[in-house]
Amino acid sequence: MFFEMSTGMIRGLGTVVVFVAFIGLTLWVFSSKRGPEFAQARLLPFADEPPADLTPQDPATRSTRP
Repeated sequence: MFFEMSTGMIRGLGTVVVFVAFIGLTLWVFSSKRGPEFAQARLLPFADEPPADLTPQDPATRSTRP
C-alpha cells in the first residue's frame, strides 16, 4: 500500500492549507473579542510623536532664505 503523491496532489494540499489558514486568520481578525485590542493598536503609529505646538512662531525668527 504505497501511495505516490503527484505534483498536482501536493499543490492541491498546499491550496487547502493556505485556504484554511486564510479562514482562520479572517475569523481571528474579525472576532468581536479583539475589538479593544485592535482599537489600541490602531493608534500606535501616533504614540511616539511629540504633541503638536499650536502657538504660531514669531516671523522675525524664521529664515526667509531658500
